[in-house]
Amino acid sequence: MAQEHMIDRLFTTIQSRKGGDPEKSYVARLHERGLNKIAEKMGEEAIETIVAAVAKDKTETVAESADLLFHLMMLWSAKGVTPDEVFAELARREGISGIEEKKARTT
Repeated sequence: MAQEHMIDRLFTTIQSRKGGDPEKSYVARLHERGLNKIAEKMGEEAIETIVAAVAKDKTETVAESADLLFHLMMLWSAKGVTPDEVFAELARREGISGIEEKKARTT
């Protein structure tokens, strides 16, 4: 039996709280505020991750990376994207030069 990955477990939790009580759930509150707010929050977390990394603070980089991944999964949830879809796209790109892959993109 394959062990469920932490990302899958967290995404399942996000999905389960999506329509919940915004007074009791951060996930529900952020989803209630809409896609733009979720994207804004993800952007903030990305900047905080970059700042921590540039400051060469490993502990803070780990913490901010966790926040960034969480908010990325919130964005996926809002857009109807699943981790499996993202992983499938990464698998499709595996072994392809990044330069060649970028040239092949249509969008």
